[in-house]
Amino acid sequence: MKRFIVIVALTLTASTLALGQMSGTKADQDKGSQPAAKMADHGFFTPGDIKWVDAPPSLPPGAKVALLEGDPTQAGPFTMRLRVPAGYKIAPHWHPQVEHLTVISGTFHLGMGEKFDQSAGRAMTAGTFGFMPPEMRHFAWATEETIVQLHGIGPWKIIYVNPSDDPRNKK
Repeated sequence: MKRFIVIVALTLTASTLALGQMSGTKADQDKGSQPAAKMADHGFFTPGDIKWVDAPPSLPPGAKVALLEGDPTQAGPFTMRLRVPAGYKIAPHWHPQVEHLTVISGTFHLGMGEKFDQSAGRAMTAGTFGFMPPEMRHFAWATEETIVQLHGIGPWKIIYVNPSDDPRNKK
């Protein structure tokens, strides 16, 4: 019975959200009026559709990124993937916005704190989801090639705890 109630609640929620995204009534559209707002664009990406490019200079060299939705440098929602090679490390850092992370493949290790300490990390295998509030200090590494998906509200920024760890300062 509980499962049935949850399914009904989810269905009603999805229907309500879908209706809320509609712009204007059928009668308004029949009269030739313009919708109040456009429906959001959509996108589909098969693994072969994804275009990988070098990661921004705010990340250590060797990583690739693929932008799936939005623009992480601007205000608004974004979704991107990060592909890192085995042995890749990201020094302790934080973000001004909530960071959402889903491991797509491989194993991503994540630790909390201002010092890089692998013994304090946690292995996130494919399918694992995590999120961190704004300004939470954390660090990461991969022991094998790994792909993670990041999403959130931009602008996405990475601020290193120790400025000398910032790859932008190593030119």
